[in-house]
Amino acid sequence: MTLLSVLPSPEGYRTTGTGARPSVYAVSELATASFAAVGQELAHLMGALNLTQNPPEILVDHRLASLWYGYSFKPDGWEMPNLWDSIAGDYLANDGWIRLHTNLPLHRAAALKVLKVKGDRDAVTKAVATLSAASLENAIVAEGGVAAAMRSRGEWQDHPQGRAVSRDPLIGWHKPRQIKFRDRPQATAKRPLAGLRVLDLTRVLAGPVSTRTLAGFGAEVLRIDPPDWDEPGVIPDISLGKRCAYLDLKSPAGIELLHGLLAQADVFIHGYRPGALDALGLTQAKRDELAPNRVEITLNAYGWQGPWSSRRGFDSLVQMSSGIADAGRVWAGADKPTPLPVQALDHATGYLMAAAVLSALSEAAMGAPIMQARLSLARTADLLTILGKFDTKTEIGASVPADFTTKTETSGWGPGHRLKPALSVGPAQMSWDLPASKLGTSSATWS
Repeated sequence: MTLLSVLPSPEGYRTTGTGARPSVYAVSELATASFAAVGQELAHLMGALNLTQNPPEILVDHRLASLWYGYSFKPDGWEMPNLWDSIAGDYLANDGWIRLHTNLPLHRAAALKVLKVKGDRDAVTKAVATLSAASLENAIVAEGGVAAAMRSRGEWQDHPQGRAVSRDPLIGWHKPRQIKFRDRPQATAKRPLAGLRVLDLTRVLAGPVSTRTLAGFGAEVLRIDPPDWDEPGVIPDISLGKRCAYLDLKSPAGIELLHGLLAQADVFIHGYRPGALDALGLTQAKRDELAPNRVEITLNAYGWQGPWSSRRGFDSLVQMSSGIADAGRVWAGADKPTPLPVQALDHATGYLMAAAVLSALSEAAMGAPIMQARLSLARTADLLTILGKFDTKTEIGASVPADFTTKTETSGWGPGHRLKPALSVGPAQMSWDLPASKLGTSSATWS
């Protein structure tokens, strides 16, 4: 057994269902393969823990995997909040396209300060039209905001950051060490992750997808957010199975409490940029002192080397930077950026993060050293661009009632139904013990 580094071979799992999301790239194939990666590593872990006598069958529903790359929750009688801020989106500059990501107040304020306009879409459109896309991108980033000029695939491959990303492994493993497992007598073949404590310090969207996946096989996930933080457009989708608590990490009391939570955690997943944990006092040495037996997984947007390694970013921005939106434009015969039909970079990276956790746990169970894993949206983008399609004729289409479970989920916002699980591993069927809940509704403690 070795730590996960590539997508699993199709011969190692069985699929049902057909179709594809319409895209220049193999989005649905990536969905199925990323779910299969979780299944492969969970099967390894079940064997390493002697939870099953025979290798369990890994079964991925191709249609459902594609649908899980979109929204997994369908409200009954109410609507989820809008995902996007009123001025977020693509704008035509005087030499090309740029995307502004303004969902967070800080990022919105940075963009408006650079553009010297108020928060009106028409005013933003007029201001952007007078500027160079690259210069505006640089100015917004320098102001603490986030934006991405649209580049072609070739331009990205020639860009210093694109070249740096091409040298990154899909999953970068580093800092090897031995760890000692905490006993988990609750673990069974049906709920192999029962009793596993996962401390989640991630935001939209990849990190939360990874921890939602672990919760689906029984893990206890505790998500920590700053007081008053919210992501209204996505939380009903990705807080499934988790307890969500507010904690002020800028206060001594908050940091002390986080130290205690980390000391009791089996898995630590975070999406902080390089140096951000150090600024909180959670240096590598401190994490090793508090939780020497943890599995640690992290991600960033633009890769772990190169000039943009510390740059903030989101799926939609990485699609613009890396040439995906431009390739979609050419494929669709459009006159504007054409992104993927879903935020596939986020979702794929999230499932690969979950698979990396399971891979490390399997190695530890066998007595082998483990390492910390680092992933990035930009490296996942590189992966997507080389995947081949196997179904180009049938579209997945929109979800239908038969795609959802019949059981009503009483979320923190109201009732609804969740997509049926896309993955099973022998007797282990994905299910969640807790409905989706609003942020800050639980205490910052392990159950």
